[in-house]
Amino acid sequence: MILLLDTHALLWWFAEDPKLTGPARRSIADPANDVLVSAASMWEIEVKRAAGRLDAPLDLLGAVASAGFDAIPFTAQDAVDAARLPNHHGDPFDRMVIAQARRFEAVIVSHDRAFAAYDVHVLGV
Repeated sequence: MILLLDTHALLWWFAEDPKLTGPARRSIADPANDVLVSAASMWEIEVKRAAGRLDAPLDLLGAVASAGFDAIPFTAQDAVDAARLPNHHGDPFDRMVIAQARRFEAVIVSHDRAFAAYDVHVLGV
């Protein structure tokens, strides 16, 4: 299975936060699954860190790589697809994650209920 971590799921993984439920945690840890992290999530983390709104690993790229996750860039087509999604969700970072999940046929690991309005699979946390 291909998993695409929403930003909070990635941060909860790094922090070993109990908000990341057992099924989600086991799926992420399962070596049979490919775990992806969008460049949009990494951008969101760095923007919010710069604004003083969250803590995250200082070497975010290194932390993602050390966890065995694959950081994926977003493409111009992803940008077009994200912009053309129905307006169920206004967060541009989340809209990019949705567009990329559709491209990779990935399951999004998230607690965001707005994702359910889109044609994507979600593994709730």
